[in-house]
Amino acid sequence: MAAPLSLSLLALVLTGTGARKGFMLGLTVGAAFFLPSLQWSGIYVGPVPWVALSLLEAFFLALFGALYGWLSRSGRVRPVAFALAWVVAEGVRARAPYGGFPWLKVAFSQADSPFGRLVAVGGTPGVALVVALTGALAAVAAQQVLRADRAGRARPPAGVVRAVPALGVAAALMLSGYAVPLPVQGPTAQFLGVQGNVPRAGLDFNSERRAVLDNHVDATARAQQDVTAGRAPRPDLVVWPENASDIDPLRNADARNLIEGTVAAVGAPLVVGGLLEEPAHQLSNVALLFEPGRGNTARYVKQHPVPFAEYIPNRAFWRLISRQVDLVRRDIVAGAGAGIFSTTAASGVQIRAGLAICFEVAYDALMRDAVEEGANVLLVQTNNATFGFTAESPQQLAISRVRAMEFGRSVVHISTVGQSALIRPDGTVLQTTELFTQAVVRGALPLRVQRTLATRLGGLPDAVATAALVVLVAARLRTRSRGAGKGRGGGAGRRAGGAKWWSAAGPVARRRPRRARLQRACPPRARTSGPDVPRSL
Repeated sequence: MAAPLSLSLLALVLTGTGARKGFMLGLTVGAAFFLPSLQWSGIYVGPVPWVALSLLEAFFLALFGALYGWLSRSGRVRPVAFALAWVVAEGVRARAPYGGFPWLKVAFSQADSPFGRLVAVGGTPGVALVVALTGALAAVAAQQVLRADRAGRARPPAGVVRAVPALGVAAALMLSGYAVPLPVQGPTAQFLGVQGNVPRAGLDFNSERRAVLDNHVDATARAQQDVTAGRAPRPDLVVWPENASDIDPLRNADARNLIEGTVAAVGAPLVVGGLLEEPAHQLSNVALLFEPGRGNTARYVKQHPVPFAEYIPNRAFWRLISRQVDLVRRDIVAGAGAGIFSTTAASGVQIRAGLAICFEVAYDALMRDAVEEGANVLLVQTNNATFGFTAESPQQLAISRVRAMEFGRSVVHISTVGQSALIRPDGTVLQTTELFTQAVVRGALPLRVQRTLATRLGGLPDAVATAALVVLVAARLRTRSRGAGKGRGGGAGRRAGGAKWWSAAGPVARRRPRRARLQRACPPRARTSGPDVPRSL
């Protein structure tokens, strides 16, 4: 619930600043937020990538500050303009550059708040709009109280009364999420997620690739012992995480035999995260479906490899800035199209698992595409070994919880090192593992096929917010041009084009020199009294 309060303070800071000051204030606030929040991105590669990524994300907040600062030159908080500008800024940074980086969207922090439930209606843009609007309305209320006190024409209780409507609407928005149902009913299937762990944290986590594969084979075998002993139900689908087999199991007979032997022992299909030595001189980050007696029957290739981590765009240029780009020796290529793995549970129910690998869970369109293709459960395979004991893994798990609520789908969130979890369609976490331990998550999850309103709307909320913001900008430009035209005809026209001259919070009042204020406070006769001037003031 800190999000609307933070945005309320931001609205108060930015209102009336204009574009230039708004840009600098937005950049400062963005750096203060992203630098500590993305600290994990430089834990093993040094400060340059971490600072560069943080400042890039802060730049979009600076653009937001410039735009809203310009739109609010009147000195009054403009809640709708603030909320629309925020949504559009999040949308832009989720798409650019190199496909964007939507990590740390406002919506991803709201899984446990009433605002989070709204994601089933308007997706992540809808949640951002309501949270930002709530914060801006709280800023309006604060401004009403402060103005009444500063003007001296009304006592503070009168300002409080004026603030009640804005506070009332903000409260209604905050509670509106409780009106959104998050159903969980549906036929169930048994899932087993295996967190095999790695020999060591860091960039060289897969230097012992066979050890990582062996860890997942061994952890699965121990989980099967519980099934054999009757202590646990037989799984309908087993899920290993990203990079569980970085030895290409389609080209390496040893790795393939280990995986197929595990599938035969468990007697259930297995989804394996791995790397394929293809195309030539490059790699593919994949999820592979192995079925008993049939071997590999389906694959999904990651659609959105992470720039500067899985591939280096414009390598020659970026090498001039940092030689660390060559830590990525071979680029991972992008796949095409959503991945759906179909299999049948012991009960006869059809499992249609939608795939997402690592950071793909943060991209609205990629996750929505899987649901549109018919997924009735989502599998999020990830590898957090390169981020150590940091906030990256909890941040990613929070995103998976929001996705469950957004699309009304259960989620199997499985990591090599944790945190791993089973998540119900209402965002409830059934099991959660600790970091850098070998563990499994297992249980029954509902399989739902009903589409939420957010799924049906798709990218429409983003488009509507962008169009509405364009209208506000056009209206502001038109008002300024009219004001400039009247200003050439006289002083009254000049005042009509800008803020009201009598506004205590307006830019004209703030720019009025101190001497002018003293002249109003001290009539001419009082100023002629010589030594008595200080006493008369």
